Amino acid sequence: MSQQFLNSKSIKLAISAIFTSLVFATTIVFSSYVPQTTGFFNIGETMVYTTAILFGPFIGAFAGGIGSMLADLFLGYTHFAPATLIIKGCEGGLVGILSRKKPRLSSKLQWKIFTLISGLVAGVLLGGIGSIYYSGSVELYLGIPPPQNPNIILFVPPEFWYVLGTLVILLTILMGFIFDPEFGWLVLTIITGGLVMVAGYFLYEQFFLGMAAIAEIPINIGQMTVGLIVSIPLVRAVWRSLPSIRS
Repeated sequence: MSQQFLNSKSIKLAISAIFTSLVFATTIVFSSYVPQTTGFFNIGETMVYTTAILFGPFIGAFAGGIGSMLADLFLGYTHFAPATLIIKGCEGGLVGILSRKKPRLSSKLQWKIFTLISGLVAGVLLGGIGSIYYSGSVELYLGIPPPQNPNIILFVPPEFWYVLGTLVILLTILMGFIFDPEFGWLVLTIITGGLVMVAGYFLYEQFFLGMAAIAEIPINIGQMTVGLIVSIPLVRAVWRSLPSIRS
């Protein structure tokens, strides 16, 4: 797949349509009820980040904003749809920009330290947020459209999240010290875009909807962290198969 082929307007339009549909599908196909906050968790961030890193800020912003907004409308969260269009669009655009603007560190050792710190941040977020807000009885709603009642009810112990967070730290360090010293930049890129999403929904819920917005912050951080864990291996697999996309 040549770079000239990828740069054609018709191909970019087709990619935008396909990945907008994928953002929509991943957002609605999996949702988890969280009893502690009576909120819902989805995995839409996975495809928002994947799209932005693979195809850049414009396609990332379009697919992230439009796909996520359509999911809100489909699921009946119409009061969130206008904010989602802007917030998820900014999230996808920012991740797309940052993924192409790596800082110029002077040595591989500095990159390895950077990756180490990024892995610690991601692992602590996953272990802490998961153990507090996603432990206990978790209801899963799987399918398109999502069912009215949960398909699966699981009991998730806090230790599951501690182990998962530790694995994320170890795998990130492994990637940075053995395979790719600059791996941490992708981690930080996604965390930065995700925090924009978290802040955007907090401000919208607090000042426009009058909700207890702070209760939703851990839910959105959880979505960001799961999106990070899934999207990076997916992106790297695509890069290995289609290196022209990375160039």
